[in-house]
Amino acid sequence: MQAFSITFFGEWGDKSQLATIGLAADENPLGVVLGGILGQALCTTAAVLGGKSLASQISEKIVGLSGGVLFIVFGIQSFLSTVEA
Repeated sequence: MQAFSITFFGEWGDKSQLATIGLAADENPLGVVLGGILGQALCTTAAVLGGKSLASQISEKIVGLSGGVLFIVFGIQSFLSTVEA
């Protein structure tokens, strides 16, 4: 239930959801649903397998810290690219 809640609320309003809305406007809704489910399932599978492999080599604290640093770096880069534009 925790994985569902985190994924559901984390993806709400995400760019992939907005792209799916755009696709549904022009394409077969059933195909969009199936494609969205398959795409999300493959991404989640890769994340689970990669996370499991990474966890056996690096501590969870390092993974969390690295993710936080990358999040901040990407945020700063995004902000700076918006300011320059």
